[in-house]
Amino acid sequence: MKIAPYLNFVRSFEAAARHLSFTAAAEELNYTQSAISNHVRSLEEYIGRPLFVRYPRSLALTNLGEAYLPAIRNALAEIDTATEAIITTMHEKKVVVSCPVSLAQNWLTQVVAEFNVVHSDITVAIHGRIWRDEEAEIADIQLTSARVEDAPDGSEVLWRDKLTVVCAPDFMVGEQRLRSPEDLRHANLIHVMGRTDYWLKFAELFGWNDWKPTSGAQTNSLNVSLELAACGQGCVIVPKSLIGTYLDRGLLIEPFQFELESPWSCYISKEVRSGSKSTRLLRNWLLQYQD
Repeated sequence: MKIAPYLNFVRSFEAAARHLSFTAAAEELNYTQSAISNHVRSLEEYIGRPLFVRYPRSLALTNLGEAYLPAIRNALAEIDTATEAIITTMHEKKVVVSCPVSLAQNWLTQVVAEFNVVHSDITVAIHGRIWRDEEAEIADIQLTSARVEDAPDGSEVLWRDKLTVVCAPDFMVGEQRLRSPEDLRHANLIHVMGRTDYWLKFAELFGWNDWKPTSGAQTNSLNVSLELAACGQGCVIVPKSLIGTYLDRGLLIEPFQFELESPWSCYISKEVRSGSKSTRLLRNWLLQYQD
């Protein structure tokens, strides 16, 4: 069985026939002029007949070349159309979500798992951000934790978070388990840098004007603060949206209940006008969690 000619030989012939110039074909296809000439010569050797009449300063198609060209153009057009369709389909079936890493790990992963039960053909790529503005442009959907005055332009509130205090199930204050807000005045605390308002809001809620919650472990990561608490290093105050998996696994408990709204809310980016159907499906799925 005779081996078919390489596709680049055929493309080189089509471009040279269209321009009637090896040089112009080389510029279009990013080859050298000699490479185009060699491609065409190899194709002619495969066919066994010349496709061009070569003049000192120009080219002309032979009768065979004239007859061969329309079929080649149609075939290449079909290849290009099929390739573009596959690329477009693959792009539409992938959605990139940019999200704070703490929310990605403790909430979004479960939501995406539920989404993929219904839409198993859509791939969701989660980009966990440490900083708010980190590579946001890569995403089809952006989730952001921000104060009202810092909300991204055109975004919608997904929910207004509530705060809660959590600790390890066997965490002790002195010789007894943590049971009431008052016990926190004597407990080891965990502080999240950049979220110092959390403990201050808590103190304000209970009227503890003399309380200065400054001692204890510090971290710049909400996730690390939860891990510290799970290891028995103290109590931490965090958004309720982050603790579900820790409660389910018995790593943390809420020793008491209270109502306190977080200064930060979760926002979802506006719909991209040129967004794919897959992006719209996932965004609508996320909007089910809207307050």
